[in-house]
Amino acid sequence: MRKILFITFFILTYQVSHSQGSLEIDSLTNNDSIVNATSKLGSRNLVISKSLADSAYIRNDFTTAIQIYEMILRTGESADIYYNLGNSYYKIGDIAKAILNYERALILKPANKDIRSNLEIARAKTVDKVTDVPELFFITWLKSITNSMGIQSWAIIAISFFLLFIVSIYFFFFSTKIVARKTFFILALFFLVFCVIANISAAFQRRVRLNRMNAIIISPSVTIRSTPNDNGTSLFILHEGRKVFIKDDSMKDWREIQLEDGNVGWVKKIDLEVI
Repeated sequence: MRKILFITFFILTYQVSHSQGSLEIDSLTNNDSIVNATSKLGSRNLVISKSLADSAYIRNDFTTAIQIYEMILRTGESADIYYNLGNSYYKIGDIAKAILNYERALILKPANKDIRSNLEIARAKTVDKVTDVPELFFITWLKSITNSMGIQSWAIIAISFFLLFIVSIYFFFFSTKIVARKTFFILALFFLVFCVIANISAAFQRRVRLNRMNAIIISPSVTIRSTPNDNGTSLFILHEGRKVFIKDDSMKDWREIQLEDGNVGWVKKIDLEVI
């Protein structure tokens, strides 16, 4: 009877985890960073192109480096290429495009300190200074844990804890001693909790990658209006490099944006670029 219960339980939990895991794997396939252009892009021509871009960057020929890096990115996303592209734009003084590409790199590698550091340096050169909105300590702590690793790492951890959970459940069912059964039951709960946390963290990062509603103002300065037309009341002015949240993208040529402090308004689509 125990064997039947265990086999039934294993099949059910496997199906649930497999259905969740397949979503994570699909998201990785479509959106994961190309850490190394050689391994991910898989094309010798693109490897050569990356070498040419790196060489151009070293020679301070940043315009050429930008052109090649952007050509590589047309084949797929890469945190490293976005990072190098951001550095190239920073070198030529295009702070908005530098911030844009650092932000894109950070989505793919949220735990990378170099990307985050360069992003902060670039932000310091913008006109609009952002004041962080206070949030609960628990929320800040949860975000720091979630962003401590990428999707792939969280997926591996989730699978590992799930396997440990299955092993603990197995020994719980088939152990004859009460102490052993209690121990493996507690371990099973422990592994299950961490498996759930890892899955939630991976799902959160997946959502950030798929639902990109943040954008960077790329025009030198833009007037934010009360309505989506040039006759709308002028509300405030934003400058290049400012990060905004796109609240409404249903209009063809206009986007409704929202700032951290809650201020909202409309800006022309051409004045910003989605991260």
